[in-house]
Amino acid sequence: MKRTLYYHQQSHFSRKIRILLAEKNLICELIEINLVNKPPEFIKIYPIAKVPVFVDEDGTAIWDSTLIAEYLDETYPQPNFYPSAPRQKLECRKWEELADTLGENVINLWVLNLTGDIAPTYYRTKYETLINRLLPIFEEQLRTAKYLLGGESWTVADVAALCSLGYYSLRLNEDWLLEYPHLREWFERLHERESVKSTIPRKT
Repeated sequence: MKRTLYYHQQSHFSRKIRILLAEKNLICELIEINLVNKPPEFIKIYPIAKVPVFVDEDGTAIWDSTLIAEYLDETYPQPNFYPSAPRQKLECRKWEELADTLGENVINLWVLNLTGDIAPTYYRTKYETLINRLLPIFEEQLRTAKYLLGGESWTVADVAALCSLGYYSLRLNEDWLLEYPHLREWFERLHERESVKSTIPRKT
């Protein structure tokens, strides 16, 4: 049985897993899902029917990008993207959660923009406030560190953050690149990696 990743090209959660698969040199069949008309076989695997979903060679099916990332790191540990020490792994998960939350709020704001003036101002303010609260936190962390956990290697926290920021640029704008110079330098440096360049989301 082939490894399979059900994904969407513009999904930053899918991109997180595609980068990890590439970095671990894992051959995987990519099946892009039409999010408007999801195929029955995909819904059968994961009734909630969100991407990404990963199916391993033995038929093990995992959904949710964090669960998939942890599974890949435990099953295929070279190279590692989570620290092995419990306290450091916890710190990594905390940054990953901040990064994923940033991406979720970008999605919510983009969807809100599609509705025009119909959406209540409350929700727009809520999403914009949280996004603008998180960006300076990442900027400050990278002011004196090469990567989010402060070490010499990137982790899943960096992968999650760059995917969320790439989605920000895709759906909203790239103004954050001007406002947060340390975040920009880190973002551009990571995009020198082939796994990152090859998964850049494209507008359709």
